[in-house]
Amino acid sequence: MSTSPLTVFLVFLRLGLTSFGGPVAHLGYFRADLVERRRWLDEAMYADLIALCQFLPGPASSQVGIAIGTIRAGLLGGLAAWLGFTLPSALIMIAFAYSIALLGDVAGSGWLHGLKVVVVAVVAQAVWQMGQRLCPDRLRASMAIIAAVILVIWSDALVQLLVIVVGGLSGWYLLRFPTNSNTVIKSPIMPRTGMLFGILFAVLLAGSLFITSFSVHPTLTLLAGMVRSGSLVFGGGHVVLPLLEPVVVGGNFMNAETFIAGYGAAQAVPGPLLSFSAYLGAVASAYPAGWVGGILALVAIFLPSFLLVWAALPFWASLRARPDAQAALAGVNAAVVGILLAALYQPVITSAIRGPFDVALALGAFAALHLWRIPPWAVVLLCALSGGFGWSGQ
Repeated sequence: MSTSPLTVFLVFLRLGLTSFGGPVAHLGYFRADLVERRRWLDEAMYADLIALCQFLPGPASSQVGIAIGTIRAGLLGGLAAWLGFTLPSALIMIAFAYSIALLGDVAGSGWLHGLKVVVVAVVAQAVWQMGQRLCPDRLRASMAIIAAVILVIWSDALVQLLVIVVGGLSGWYLLRFPTNSNTVIKSPIMPRTGMLFGILFAVLLAGSLFITSFSVHPTLTLLAGMVRSGSLVFGGGHVVLPLLEPVVVGGNFMNAETFIAGYGAAQAVPGPLLSFSAYLGAVASAYPAGWVGGILALVAIFLPSFLLVWAALPFWASLRARPDAQAALAGVNAAVVGILLAALYQPVITSAIRGPFDVALALGAFAALHLWRIPPWAVVLLCALSGGFGWSGQ
């Protein structure tokens, strides 16, 4: 039974306003509302969509939403699902960018330092959880450690891409998975149309790599960096941190303090973590900045997700049955854990930890998130307040 794009938008708008807690929590909200309550799809189909979006690079929860919207209401439904789920957090992040601009130079403010410290806890939790899930054996854990060592020494964006490629090849050669052909997805997209979307994705990624390597135009370079980052976010939204930092900080579009502050604020809002890009586009020194720049950056980072989901939907049933494809993906995911582990050191710890009080605050925030399951927005608020009252950075 089909659904109108407007209905899809309204359903996902409600989810976008209430879905706190990151990608795993988002998938739980989706299941409760769309599988159990509305019965838009059954458990088996929902599990298959999650598997598909874990296989693809990009933000998994947003891609699951795009896929569900597409299945219910075609391509417009996919767009409506993304818009509803992303709009609230994007607007909040753009508003935060304007508040940064109104406050002027906030590099030395205590509340900003508190936001930077909470990012240490957030990324550490992501490394811990992803390591347990994606590196369950000695071989994949070793692959992650090797990737982290390489990237701590050479943190160039091209090296990150090579680490991902080598991880996939290593997984394909070294790992073994049983065949699994229990697939139930019925795609509304024809295979020929899916191939066209795949070609568009390849052209978009190649163009972004070319522009970031050779362009001297700041706006094109920033948007191309967003496209490239959105194309390579394997393993969840947190991996966007090490991918975007060389683009916006290394490209002199903003300083590291402003970058990390926005990432910390993104933990406190509902919806997808990649709405962080709207903040970056709004505060960047490149034209047009402001809300227009925020929208452009948001579209640029999510565009690869649309093309990938629409390209993969018609072929997923046959692809996921291939053990070699599953092995390559497992190798890529192990490399991604290493990328995030390296990012925990640089730029997160190096820019946030100044002394023992910061270490204590970061450990407390980690315990609050990981052990006590306190909502991320509350932990972010408490850390910002602690910094504002001078309880960190001493």
